[in-house]
Parts: sequence; structure tokens; C-alpha cells
Amino acid sequence: MANHASAEKRNRQRIKRTLRNRAVKSEYRSLVKKVRSLLETGDVAGAKAALTPAISSLDSAVSKGVMHRSTASRRVSRLAAAVYKAGDKAQG
Repeated sequence: MANHASAEKRNRQRIKRTLRNRAVKSEYRSLVKKVRSLLETGDVAGAKAALTPAISSLDSAVSKGVMHRSTASRRVSRLAAAVYKAGDKAQG
């Protein structure tokens, strides 16, 4: 339990930030999961359409300080590579 006013304030800030960060994380995880599930079912067109909001959400998480920019870049790269690889398989 916090004994000083500054420690109590830091605790209040921590709670607010945790809730905000949790919401941002939940959003990008859901969108990335949607792309992955569409790829598993073979819906390449749907996956391509779902890729844009997923990338946008990851970029938003970076700008809000929830995720490091290298981490987001790696995830975007892998997600895009998986979508385009599935597109090549569908055409080939």
C-alpha cells in the first residue's frame, strides 16, 4: 500500500495506463488473429482486406507506446509475408 501522496498518484496512473494499454493490445491481437484465421481457412481475399486494419492497429499501438516499433515492424512483415505467400499459392 502506498504511504506517500506521490506513490498514491503513481498507483492511480499505473491503473489508468494498464487499462488503456490492455484495450490497445486486445484490439491489435484480435485483428491479427482475424487475419491468421482467414489464412487458415484459405480466404486469401478476406485476409488481404483484413491486413490493412491489422497493420493500422499495430502502428497505433506503437504511437501510443504500447509496443516497440521494431516489434510491430516484425509482426507486420511476417503477417504481410504470410498473406502474400498464401496469395501466390492460390494463384499457382
